[in-house]
Amino acid sequence: MKNILIILLLITNLALFSLYSINKSNLEHPSGRAIEKPSPYNWVSEDKIHVYDDKVIIDLKGAEWAAFTDTNSMDPILDHEANAIEIIPKRKKDIHVGDIISYKLDFLNYTIIHRVIKISYDKEGWYAITKGDNLDKPDPFKIRFNDIKRVLVAIIY
Repeated sequence: MKNILIILLLITNLALFSLYSINKSNLEHPSGRAIEKPSPYNWVSEDKIHVYDDKVIIDLKGAEWAAFTDTNSMDPILDHEANAIEIIPKRKKDIHVGDIISYKLDFLNYTIIHRVIKISYDKEGWYAITKGDNLDKPDPFKIRFNDIKRVLVAIIY
């Protein structure tokens, strides 16, 4: 009886895996074992992306084009030859750990684009901690919502 239950369990798992594989046959599967890291929020759902033979259309309100300087802080995901699409976040809850944001602080004369690695609150309220993907340490600033200029939603290489 125990052997029959094990065989039924194996057959059920195989059948479920086969159904998953058939329905998701267009998904790509990265290989190797890696530690899970927070990914950016899914700003552009699949139904908003339309791919045609001669063009791609993304239904996204408030989209803005962005380009980057060659600082290497976000290598290999962003470099000076990449193009991107960004949007202006409307609320604090629009920002998620894993998102890549551009921000400008009053005492800096340039905009920084780094990944959000932590969101928290202190006496002054909401803030995010950011870090360049290719840097060892987080940025030494608490990024307030008003400092955030845009959120990266697509990278085009």
